[in-house]
This record gives sequence, C-alpha cells and structure tokens, in this order.
Amino acid sequence: MSSSEDKIKRAFKKKNWNEIQTSDSWKIFKIMSEFVEGFEKLARIGPCVSIFGSARTEPGTKYYKLAEEIAFQLTQLGYGVITGGGPGIMEAGNLGAKRGKGRSVGINIDLPFEQEPNLFIDSDKLITFDHFFVRKVMFMKYAQGFIVLPGGFGTFDELFEALTLIQTEKIGKFPIILVGKEYWGGLVHWIKNTMLDDQKNISGEDMDLFGVADTAEDAVAKIDQFYSKYLLSPNF
Repeated sequence: MSSSEDKIKRAFKKKNWNEIQTSDSWKIFKIMSEFVEGFEKLARIGPCVSIFGSARTEPGTKYYKLAEEIAFQLTQLGYGVITGGGPGIMEAGNLGAKRGKGRSVGINIDLPFEQEPNLFIDSDKLITFDHFFVRKVMFMKYAQGFIVLPGGFGTFDELFEALTLIQTEKIGKFPIILVGKEYWGGLVHWIKNTMLDDQKNISGEDMDLFGVADTAEDAVAKIDQFYSKYLLSPNF
C-alpha cells in the first residue's frame, strides 16, 4: 500500500476531512501530467483508427484474425492504428498494424490483474495511464474512427461514450463500425425496437451514428468511404 493510501486511511479514522481534501487536490497534478504526456505524444501520430475489443480473445480465433486483418488493411490506406495496448483484440490490432508497416499505437491502462502492453506497439507510441477517463479522452480526441469488435464492459463503455459525445455534438462525427453481426445483432435490435421505437429514448437519426460489418473489407470500406468526402486530418 502506498504512503498516500495510508495517509488517507488514517485521515478517515480521525475524520480529518481537510487532510483528505488536500490529498485529493494534489491528485490533480498527477491527472494533469497524464493529459500533458498524452497530448504531446499523440499530437504527432497523424490520422489513426481505434480498434476495440476484448482483452480475453485468444490468438488464432475468429475475431482475433479479423481484428488483425482490419488493422493491416487500414495501414494500406495510410491510417495508423490505436488500441488499448493490451492482449486479445488489442494485440491483434497492433499486430496487424505492424505487419502492414503502419503506425502502431498503444494507450495502455495500469490494472492490478491485467494488462501488460503487447509486443507489437511502436516503442515511441506506447503510453500507460492510471486513469480510465484520461485514457478515454485520448481515444476520442485522436482517433478518426472506431472499429468495435466483440468485448466486455470496457468495450461497451468506450462505444457508448463515443456515441453520446457525437450525439450531443461535443465532438465531431466520426465513423463507428461494429464488427460481427452475430455478436452485435441483439444489441442493435434492442436499440432500434426498445430504445427507439418503444421508449422513444433516442431519435431515428441516432441509428445512423454507427454501422455494422461482418468482414474486414466491409469495415475498412465504411471508414474510407466516410473520409472520401473530406480532407483527411486529425481531430484537432
């Protein structure tokens, strides 16, 4: 346990709220340092697409191979690839980018049970964060699109944060592609039939904020078609 954690625990026992608040205030500088490092490194990477998905996906499986191929094809069109830096789908994305001789970026997170950065990230393009919310800002700010393969709570968190920010016009629209109709079909059906048609909790045009694809070619084509109408440039 760190000395700062000990200090907070002692303060709680003594109900010394001033000491707790002071500790919280100092934490701001750690958060600021993560933002500064992320902005400085990622501002130089050029146009990239983020690939999301489960850290538990095993090499050689269907979606691992699909993520690798999508990343490879993206690099052939001049895009770099950003992942969460860990194993599974993230590793596959970095592997595909490396195979395509493109930019391979890893935005890793320090967790107690996982995850070590994978071996396919460019050595000068690896950043490890302590805070999930800082890490997500980097994904939103520096990605030109999201490719979302099957994943768990973290994948859904990143997906719906992007959809919310685009829906509320807090960030510019970029393509979000759900890959794997078998996996995502139930969710898409629920969004349309329950969230939209039954409860009216979203608008009809919100269904256009994302697309669904089953192949690497289709997923990459949707990204490329979106940007064929624009001068490709980073989101800043």
